[in-house]
Amino acid sequence: MSALATSDPEGPDPILLTLFANRFMSVAEAMGRSLQQTSISTNIKERLDFSCALFAPDGDLVANAPFIPIHLGSMSFAVKYQMKLYGDDLKEGDVLMTNSPHAGGSHLPDITIISPVFDPESKEIIFFTASRGHHADIGGILPGSMPPTSVNIFEEGAEIVSFKLVKEGTFDKEGLYEYMIDKPARYPGSSGCRNIRDVESDLKAQIAANHKGIQLIHQIVGDYGLKTVQGYMYHIRNNAERSVRNLLRDVAKKLGRNVLNAVDYLDDGSPICLRVEINVTDGSAVFDFEGTGCEVRGNLNSPISVVHSAVIYCMRAMLDLDIPLNAGCLIPLDIRIPSGSLLAPSRTAAVCGGNVLTSQRIVDVVLRAFHACAASQGCTNNLTFGAGGKRSDGRAIAGWGYYETIAGGSGAGPYWHGTSGVHTHITNTRIGDVELLERRYPVLVHTFGLRQGSAGAGEFLGGEGVIRELEFLEPLQVSILSERRTRAPYGLEGGTPGGLGRNTWIKQGREEDGEASEDGSLTTREINIGGKATIRMGKGDRLRIETPGGGGWGVPTGKKASKGDGDGVEHIKNWAARGSLAEREAAQAGF
Repeated sequence: MSALATSDPEGPDPILLTLFANRFMSVAEAMGRSLQQTSISTNIKERLDFSCALFAPDGDLVANAPFIPIHLGSMSFAVKYQMKLYGDDLKEGDVLMTNSPHAGGSHLPDITIISPVFDPESKEIIFFTASRGHHADIGGILPGSMPPTSVNIFEEGAEIVSFKLVKEGTFDKEGLYEYMIDKPARYPGSSGCRNIRDVESDLKAQIAANHKGIQLIHQIVGDYGLKTVQGYMYHIRNNAERSVRNLLRDVAKKLGRNVLNAVDYLDDGSPICLRVEINVTDGSAVFDFEGTGCEVRGNLNSPISVVHSAVIYCMRAMLDLDIPLNAGCLIPLDIRIPSGSLLAPSRTAAVCGGNVLTSQRIVDVVLRAFHACAASQGCTNNLTFGAGGKRSDGRAIAGWGYYETIAGGSGAGPYWHGTSGVHTHITNTRIGDVELLERRYPVLVHTFGLRQGSAGAGEFLGGEGVIRELEFLEPLQVSILSERRTRAPYGLEGGTPGGLGRNTWIKQGREEDGEASEDGSLTTREINIGGKATIRMGKGDRLRIETPGGGGWGVPTGKKASKGDGDGVEHIKNWAARGSLAEREAAQAGF
């Protein structure tokens, strides 16, 4: 049922609408501050790879702070799955834990903690608070739990469909250890969590963050009453729904047509196709991904919840309004995903790359269909390294894992240049701090700076990618999971593509490997390892990661305009008329 159907016929007070939107967002922000302050891992405390949000009693997203976009759209799927699973069997003090893509998860390292909020009088659930954090190691075949070579979900670590981590206020440590250590290790070649103490501590921080949200919700209800609070919860969703409907009507009017098409390809050649058909009468749209490639043997398959996250992110990003990202943004959309495709894979398909890489490509395809801007780097450049796990004799040894995503260039638009060296679209995390990285882990950062010449050219330039080169001070298992190494981020309106990324292993010669030259000196080799690789690097070896740049927009000065953007996509009328910045802003009004 549309949220509009539940609205007050008299309409909301605009002042209270803004007030409640900000109060709900402040709950999520306070949850995030609590999680950052009480966590201990580099991933959550320093890189801020987490999200917190508030959900309606039916599981719909109400409000969030600006955390990780790919988490926020899919967390609603996780909440609704648990509601369906438990029904009325949830009690005050219960806390649920899940990470399964089958149950609304993104990929396995992203563990979601869900807490119901009960009304003290009626004892009914009036809200849910939830937090999702990326944990550096949850087991699997490689340290960091982001194996570039995984071909099924069992190789990626612990999968939890549903687990009552806290039952009526009692923390289930034994059950946690069974899920995180014992079960993943049963799969051949796989290990359990290599550093369970850090994971346990961060999970407790997530529980505390959820509890902070519960306290603040009760405070808001105490100030205004439950009826008013929940009434404005629906009004906020209605406002988002109306905004998206107006956006879709404006797009059809400005482009002069109501059918939009776009296609882009993963580095392995798998297509992601999208056809958007807008109904200008009611402001709805069908997003049809028919024609997208079949499930892949690797890990670039994307859970359905992640597809919805990417779409809701794009719709919210194109809105020229300051409203919370919430479920209302999806109500006007009918998202159709072909079964068996890489966007709706089988139950056991590997997905760790689908969440962080394929989702970026989905965003690129949606923004291309709407002709909103050139492609950003289209990658998150996932670097993991660590030690420990299961030995060849089957014995498990304690270890650790580190994970980070690396920035690149953003795409240019009708009246703006792209930004250099930023995390784009679905990731929104920090890079690992150099001093902290070198203090906590056996690595040295040789280079970290902008990659000159990687930006797409045009009237408006794309952003530059970055170069990050690390030296390893002891033998470690090092993995890279990346895209845009063979297919460049596209430019639009005559702008050129951004530069391709590249991953290079700088291997130090060793006598035992027969790598000495005739005079006895050891040689150093540079080896292109491709976009997805895992390598046992020796002491002194280095990895140089060069990330993609963003695409350019518009014909570069001094060049003739072409009839297309270089890859067979029909040339669409420019959103912004050539002229002053004011004219460009006017052309973009409402978009």
